[in-house]
Amino acid sequence: MKSLFKAAGFALPLALAGMVMCPRAQAQTPATVVPIVLDTAVPIVVNAIKPKPTGLSKFEGYVMNANIAQITVRAKGNDMGIQTFALSPQASAKMQAIVDKGGYQYGDKITVLYDASNMQVIKLKGKPSKAL
Repeated sequence: MKSLFKAAGFALPLALAGMVMCPRAQAQTPATVVPIVLDTAVPIVVNAIKPKPTGLSKFEGYVMNANIAQITVRAKGNDMGIQTFALSPQASAKMQAIVDKGGYQYGDKITVLYDASNMQVIKLKGKPSKAL
């Protein structure tokens, strides 16, 4: 027991000295970061390509049915998106020439430029497949 008291008597002053010598625990604060200042006088020029404002909407897809009065098109990315468009007189004349050569067949890829207010086709883009 005597050795235990001797050890405790020797360790107690060391522990007290350790408390005095060690700094108290504190929360760490983030280091202050000096922001890098760039020269903002020179603007970065980015040329964006802007579409020409034609006033027409575009619908890309595959032909389901086509005649000289109207065309039904299935949307390219959405199989459930089906639109039927009436043909304008100019598009009807062009469609008549296409029908005389065999016409559009089911599944032909086509782009329809139409007037969104009355859903009337102004221009058709797409190559009709060969007549059967």
